[in-house]
Amino acid sequence: MPRQRRLIDRVARLLRSFFDPALLLHPFRMLHYYGYTHVTERRKLSLGRDVRLAPNVSFAHGERIALGDEVQVGARCTLWAGRSTGRIEVGARTTFGPDCFVTAADYGLKAGTRITDQEMVETDIVIGPDCWIGTKSVITAGVTLGEGCVVGAGSVVTKDVPPGAIAAGVPARVLRMRD
Repeated sequence: MPRQRRLIDRVARLLRSFFDPALLLHPFRMLHYYGYTHVTERRKLSLGRDVRLAPNVSFAHGERIALGDEVQVGARCTLWAGRSTGRIEVGARTTFGPDCFVTAADYGLKAGTRITDQEMVETDIVIGPDCWIGTKSVITAGVTLGEGCVVGAGSVVTKDVPPGAIAAGVPARVLRMRD
């Protein structure tokens, strides 16, 4: 009898998991999220010709994001322009590897005030043409990447990178110039 009871309990738990209201509503939450970070924002972007975006790229404040001709943005990349003034401008033929994060806004850092309650500091990001941004790189507000520069995978770029430079590390620093 105990074995039969355990089987009945397991089947009941299985059935409850299929009919859990949260499970039934989750697809709608996913569609909403996808709509406001992928579909709706993509319509606001300024896109050059032949831009290639992975289907799961996420944007915030797309009206202040400009992608030049033939830009390629890899899977799961996120480009966040500032809430009010911060812009992201990407030059032609620049390529982003997967999982890159680019943000033109930072939270304030005053002591004694919750970080999220502080006014955001927004500064434009300018990425020149023909750049290569390696997988899982982070580019922070106010950075300018010069034409033809390379950012190594996993780097955190907090300062400008000159044209033709190869930069890597946390924080990123120029390792050498391209030949």
